[in-house]
Amino acid sequence: MTTAREYVHPWQVRYLEVDQQGVVFNSWYLAWFDEAMSGFLAHSGPAYGDLVAAGYDVQLVRSEIDWRSGVGWGDPVSIAVSPGRIGTTSFDLHFEVRRGDEVTCTARTVYVVIATDGSGTRPIPDLLRKVLDT
Repeated sequence: MTTAREYVHPWQVRYLEVDQQGVVFNSWYLAWFDEAMSGFLAHSGPAYGDLVAAGYDVQLVRSEIDWRSGVGWGDPVSIAVSPGRIGTTSFDLHFEVRRGDEVTCTARTVYVVIATDGSGTRPIPDLLRKVLDT
């Protein structure tokens, strides 16, 4: 179910993402979530590049994935992204992989905001917080 805070990123399963069992290999899901996170930011503002230009980046520190069913080569899927918990320096994004109306996978990823100059963790900047809070 789409919500006002949700961004939906379309994807078509590529041949190279499918393993010997005929379904998408598990590591590809994290790559999909990165693509969907970038799309979420571009859709809601700021774009990921704008965040980096402002001196901030995000670092994945935890991801939990629950699979319900596999998807195969050529399957059109969508990756829904919505914000979850928002802390001082970290935030959660929630993901759903959908094939039509079927949710095939859910995930929660925790990101920490860091400075691009290597000086460490930073509070979530206002330009990102406004996207996560809306």
